[in-house]
Amino acid sequence: MAREKVILAYSGGLDTSVAVKWINETYNMDVVTFTCDLGQGRELDAIKEKAIKTGAVDAIIEDARNLFVDNFVWPSLMAGTMYEGKYPLATALGRPLIAWRMVEAAKEHGATAVAHGCTGKGNDQVRFDVSVQTLAPHLKVIAPVREWKWTRTEELEYARKHGIEVDATKQSIYSVDQNLWGRSVEAGILENPWIAPPADAYKWTTDPLTAPDEPVEVVIEFDQGRPTHIDGEPMDAVPLIEKLNEIGGANGVGRIDHVENRLVGIKSREIYEAPAAVILHHAHKELEFLTLSRQAQRFNTYVSQTCADIIYDGLWFSAFHKSLMAYVSETQKFVSGHVRVQLYKGKITATGMKSEYSLYSEELATYEEGDKFPHETAIGFIKIHGLSQQTQARQQLLKEEPSMRPARIMPSADDK
Repeated sequence: MAREKVILAYSGGLDTSVAVKWINETYNMDVVTFTCDLGQGRELDAIKEKAIKTGAVDAIIEDARNLFVDNFVWPSLMAGTMYEGKYPLATALGRPLIAWRMVEAAKEHGATAVAHGCTGKGNDQVRFDVSVQTLAPHLKVIAPVREWKWTRTEELEYARKHGIEVDATKQSIYSVDQNLWGRSVEAGILENPWIAPPADAYKWTTDPLTAPDEPVEVVIEFDQGRPTHIDGEPMDAVPLIEKLNEIGGANGVGRIDHVENRLVGIKSREIYEAPAAVILHHAHKELEFLTLSRQAQRFNTYVSQTCADIIYDGLWFSAFHKSLMAYVSETQKFVSGHVRVQLYKGKITATGMKSEYSLYSEELATYEEGDKFPHETAIGFIKIHGLSQQTQARQQLLKEEPSMRPARIMPSADDK
């Protein structure tokens, strides 16, 4: 009788390499590894070879970079999602895509379960589990790291006993995850938020102190909220992000040091590098200032925060998220135009913007010749604007005791 199959999210690192053998032994299942290329920059052929050598019956490698950007990154950018105002959600955006593709792989291979290498105190376990349970509730979810509760030393010893080749050693100090949209670093000395991140925590970005002494300007063109050109050159999504990562990183842009609130109830100190994400979010927001109404901008503040929480919390496939993204898509219809940004020693500044859909009117804003603002209507507008406040003051507030009148908002010296 053939054994059941499990699709394992496989990076080729210590945890997932050990998981292949451990699932074989513990669950008596054949393991099919699944590696999704989201631009993490690893040698995928070597990962496939390693998976088979470790004991997998098959190893799937899928180039999902365009799927990732078109269906996850760009919608997130259009919604302005920055978790707690700082983190552009690189890892969090990749997890629902990987879960989705694993579910499809399970269908293709007749698997009855999926597995991942997430720990019991991280956010990724929630993102994987909830996504899979939403898309394919019949699939069992196996999380070896949550079960075995080994120390790192014990895990390395298990790998040695079973002839599993791993690059990790007991001296490895950081836990790193990366894709096109960003790089996240945690653990080791970074767990003390008082200690400044060591230089070796960063790989994508130059130290702002040693970045070039001359600023660099980049012009980014957007079409309905999605970036399409850099300095007038049309670019596909993946190379566009790669180019901005290179330019931004060389100028020290994109470093984020964040003590964030994890979904599981703890605070965690994370270091992020996301040059392209930081540049594009900044430019996109500036273009929205030019093209969106006051009401839309204010409401978008709530939508952006809510969407960021949804993504961070692993609820990408929720109906609520789908509804919010329908609203976001509607707001982006006129978010088209050019934004010029200056990159200088870790800082990004918008130095110019233009759009055929701009709501900025120079002839209404100017104080010089050509001013077409209807000044004569201002008096009537002010009277109507303040009418309700004046009525309430006359009928209610001014009839109270003098000390309660609204004119005395701040206490006087006599009140102290």
